[in-house]
Amino acid sequence: MDVQLEASWKNELKGEFERPYFQKIATLLREEKKAGKIIYPPGKQIFNAFEFTPLSKVKVVILGQDPYHNPGQAHGLSFSVPDGVKPPPSLMNIFKEVQEDLGLPYPATGNLEKWAKQGVLLLNASLTVVANQPMSHSQVGWHLFTDEVIKHISTAKEHVVFMLWGRFAQNKAALIDAGKHKVLTAAHPSPLSAYNGFFGCHHFSKTNEYLQSVGEAPIDWAL
Repeated sequence: MDVQLEASWKNELKGEFERPYFQKIATLLREEKKAGKIIYPPGKQIFNAFEFTPLSKVKVVILGQDPYHNPGQAHGLSFSVPDGVKPPPSLMNIFKEVQEDLGLPYPATGNLEKWAKQGVLLLNASLTVVANQPMSHSQVGWHLFTDEVIKHISTAKEHVVFMLWGRFAQNKAALIDAGKHKVLTAAHPSPLSAYNGFFGCHHFSKTNEYLQSVGEAPIDWAL
């Protein structure tokens, strides 16, 4: 795989691309495409999260599980969809919480690039998925790569807010130095669990309060 990665991330993670697990991911993606499988997001968008949010700018991490698996939805940012694409239910629940928490209106787009450009790393634990097959690449080795990303952020940075929604994301807390960073946990925004603690978590206001307390500019969550 020719990894098109933003320069600071490529320098930070260069050792990962030579490791056997990463070579296996690259081989698998080539073989599946050759076999006619459709992979999301498109190749040039697989590492979009890193492109929009260089390591030096990371202030917040929102961790998703894997990309959307329906046509036109995934574009390399967790929970986000391109302009003109209807926001999926989990994203609508995120917007509902933003509205309740901050009084902001529902946005006209589900594209979260504006958040990413302000330092919100929208990271999925798996960076690819086979069309119409959720979690189909959850066991191919991506988690080894994205776990390294989380550990690098924890080690190299200070005062980053990690939003961990749902049990899967919360299991990543072990990779984070909670003495240096702010870890916020809540239920997943999925319709199956949002009423079990995602709604009312106030993570967006809590994030801004923390960032301001350590001398960082708050995130403008309006889209």
